[in-house]
Amino acid sequence: MREYPEAPRVGIGIVLLRGDEVLLVRRAKPPGEGRWSLPGGAQELGETAEACARRELLEETGLQAGPVHMVAHADSIHRDAEGRVQYHYTILDFAAHYEGGELAPGDDVSEAAWVNPKRFDEYDLWLDARRIIALAFSQLRI
Repeated sequence: MREYPEAPRVGIGIVLLRGDEVLLVRRAKPPGEGRWSLPGGAQELGETAEACARRELLEETGLQAGPVHMVAHADSIHRDAEGRVQYHYTILDFAAHYEGGELAPGDDVSEAAWVNPKRFDEYDLWLDARRIIALAFSQLRI
């Protein structure tokens, strides 16, 4: 149950880098419908975190990643008008360089775009996503 859960759910995100750009997706479903974010979604039972990151990336964008590295985590907690927790995800974020595929938004996203971080204000990107992207750029440029 995603809405009004009894416990937090594990979400997996991936920061996909291509040169000086990062891949962003616009969510087509709640939570976050209409908002730009990193590709990702809920981890399935029996699925490793890395396998989830790769699956979500492929499903949402049609793209593939090279080796993935754990970067950071974020807590995404959404409350309804009465203050009850409507959604609660603990998100583990990985980072990787683009390896292949043709960009094609999947069912869970309405758009996908390669974006230079200098343009993040145009995408109203969540502060934690900006923090995690900055960490990914610094860690993968080593």
